[in-house]
Amino acid sequence: MLEQKMVFKSGNELAAIAAKQINYHVMGYYPITPSTQIAENLDLMYSEGEHNIRLIPAEGEHSAAGICYGASTAGARVFNATSANGLLYSLEQLPVQSGTRFPMILNVACRSISGPLSIKGDHSDIMYALNSGWIILFAKSPQEVYDFNIIALKLAETVMLPVIVAFDGFFTSHQKRCACIFKNDSDVKNFIGEYKPKYTSLDTDNPITIGSYMNEPDLLNNKYQLHLAMEKAEKALYEIYEKYCSIAGRRHHICEGYLVKDAEVILFILGSSFDTAKDAVDLLRQDGLKVGVVTISSLRPWCGRHIYDMVKNAKVIVSCDRQASYGECGGNLSTELKSTLQGNCSNIKVISRIYGIGGRDFYVEDAKELLMEGIRLMDGEIVKNFDYFGKYKGTEKEEIQYFNPVNEKNATLGITKAVYDEESNSINVTGGNTRDITKMPDRLAPGHGACPGCGIPVNIKLLLSGIEGNVVLLFHTGCGMVVTTSYPKTSFKVNYIHNLFQNGAPTLSGVVQAFHEMRKRNEIPDKDITFVMVSGDGGLDIGLGAALGTAFRNEKLIIFEYDNGGYMNTGYQQSYSTPKGARSATSHIGPFEYGKKTFHKDNPQLFAASNIPYVATVAESHISDFVKKAAKAQKYANEFGTAYIKALSACPLNWNDNPRYEREVIESAVKCCYHPLYEVEQGITKISFNPEEKNQKIPVSEWFKKMGRTKHLIKDDYKEIINEIQNEIDRRWERLKAKNNSDIL
Repeated sequence: MLEQKMVFKSGNELAAIAAKQINYHVMGYYPITPSTQIAENLDLMYSEGEHNIRLIPAEGEHSAAGICYGASTAGARVFNATSANGLLYSLEQLPVQSGTRFPMILNVACRSISGPLSIKGDHSDIMYALNSGWIILFAKSPQEVYDFNIIALKLAETVMLPVIVAFDGFFTSHQKRCACIFKNDSDVKNFIGEYKPKYTSLDTDNPITIGSYMNEPDLLNNKYQLHLAMEKAEKALYEIYEKYCSIAGRRHHICEGYLVKDAEVILFILGSSFDTAKDAVDLLRQDGLKVGVVTISSLRPWCGRHIYDMVKNAKVIVSCDRQASYGECGGNLSTELKSTLQGNCSNIKVISRIYGIGGRDFYVEDAKELLMEGIRLMDGEIVKNFDYFGKYKGTEKEEIQYFNPVNEKNATLGITKAVYDEESNSINVTGGNTRDITKMPDRLAPGHGACPGCGIPVNIKLLLSGIEGNVVLLFHTGCGMVVTTSYPKTSFKVNYIHNLFQNGAPTLSGVVQAFHEMRKRNEIPDKDITFVMVSGDGGLDIGLGAALGTAFRNEKLIIFEYDNGGYMNTGYQQSYSTPKGARSATSHIGPFEYGKKTFHKDNPQLFAASNIPYVATVAESHISDFVKKAAKAQKYANEFGTAYIKALSACPLNWNDNPRYEREVIESAVKCCYHPLYEVEQGITKISFNPEEKNQKIPVSEWFKKMGRTKHLIKDDYKEIINEIQNEIDRRWERLKAKNNSDIL
């Protein structure tokens, strides 16, 4: 065996350590719970100079998969990590990678998929990848996550197929365990060996075409070759397991059983539940019951021969799935097991149980009960062939309306009055003073779970204070959504819809178009409704394309962005709106890294370029300006088309500042012109607040030093960086002033 050392790490941390030791060329990634820690840990190690992996933060998982595919065609070693809907969003790219036979490694911390939204662990995501042409290894422990990440790359380059290393989200991904890792990175590299691809997109002396158009029978043969590669993978996996055992002393099995030789009832289960089930087997064995448990480490290739040899002496198998294949009366694991038994003409009875959905804990008592169901079936009792384990019967309760609705009856107060002026082709707003807006009833109740000092409820309240009458809200996934809609209660007094980051604006577009069409047909009451999409936490990174598409269609709705400068709902990873130089979970501070490397994105100018009728920036430090712009946005959205408003939204937890002073922090961002207040109305730019005119303009360093995430930039070591940031802010401010002084559309 080669020299190793003991560490106390989680599965995510061990995946990152394995990637660091391999020293991949490229990692394209996008943050998503619970896999995000892998990229976070790799970035931390990069800041300390422990590896040279190029970490590329994409604006979504689909693009991250594209980055990885492109890098793999160049002959690079490539790595990625994702979960849940992130895997589904990138799913289109998976068969592209396998069909063109370029190896890479993708870690999947398995999680429940939306909707409804849940971030807890189950297997409903990974089963979508079964037919993608990827090898899928499933690790049941943090140790296996580490080992499989090393084994996977050797396997991938042996058979020229990409490999997924999957494991249970929040169980294996986050639970720390003692594990052994190789002391010397060179031993890992030597085990994997040198990668010499036969073809690459960078070999200019031997140009090739990758992914050409293909008709039958060529496509049929292509898929047959992929099938042969998967068959080869089964043999290769067994051989690599043996080689790995010789250097690590740990033997891994394609199919692993516990007390199965004489077992009459076997529990067939995947992942971290295996160890729990072993304890249940021990307890039932003490009662004289012949029970056992079986798991597998390879979902693809499906090693049916190994599975059958392990279970062939049983009378009953209780097959447990942490996901459901709806309409099949079982999950994918059960379906594959039944197919294997059928192919071997087996008479073993199989009952299927769905368990652990949405991260529901799996206890020893649960495993005992599942095994006892198999015992009862063997003893001749009637047992359901398929069921959901742990479900409960709901009780019929009287529907409770927690709040009186806020609509045109109590939210039409004339606090603001927006009037369109044809001569100036603009909307004039009167009213909206601080005293009057307190009369507007809140559409968002105080009963939410936002952190103290969070800017989201503040900005939502100010926005809706300027919007009268009926409102329908749509929230992207994010902190604003999570802290207000924990089932079975809601914080909203108006109609509310949730959809995922990348599809919020089109979803609300559908609502708007249906509203206008049904009203036109006299199928619904003839009332006015203002439709507002609320986005933040990086939602207009991954969702920018869809939101701009909505703007290009000029849908009659408001897009409101609370920009808190990061992916806050996943623990503050850098987004395109994060300030340059800011510390985040994926832009660390160290000898080799100073924080985020790129300048913050200018979304208001992007939306202005789509030629929608109204774009504005607002801040909680300028209340009357905020409310008047909200009223103006309502007028435009209801009569002319899309309106976009952006607020800088405080996040004290991740900005690392004092919640008591967030309004002052926001005001400093306005005064240094990082977040200038202006509007673009019918193509004409008007600055709403010019700090230079009142001698209030401050350098960006004055804002940065108020937040822990940027305070380090004030040091002399980062003088060059702070100067670059100041120059860019000044450039954008001068351009904005030039537009303000011009009447050219």
